[in-house]
Amino acid sequence: MAETARDLATHRIEDARVWAAPKLDQAAQSVEEQIAPIVSAFLTEMARRIDVSSTKKTRRRWPVLALLSGVAIGAVGVAMYRNNAQRWTETMRESMRHTGSDASKWVGDKAEEVGEKADKAADEISGKMP
Repeated sequence: MAETARDLATHRIEDARVWAAPKLDQAAQSVEEQIAPIVSAFLTEMARRIDVSSTKKTRRRWPVLALLSGVAIGAVGVAMYRNNAQRWTETMRESMRHTGSDASKWVGDKAEEVGEKADKAADEISGKMP
């Protein structure tokens, strides 16, 4: 039975190779005739664009300046995010330590404070309007 399975597998592998060989050859021809010229033209254009002798120095400063500005702004954003997260963590620890309550009570208290502030602001606005 094992010998039969081996013979069957060998026959199927041979059939797959007979079927795949012309497909691979066709794919190779297609790449050579259709894709290779496009890639070659693209690489030639990129080589022309990055050629040092054809560009002016003033044209290269703006992209570098923009890149460095973006990196600096990103670094400031990350620092501010970390600082804010650290402050929030410390506030939560202090709140838990001083009140002895759980986080849900702290959130409820904060929500009430915000609600009261919103009510005061609405009253002030409605009092100022005719």
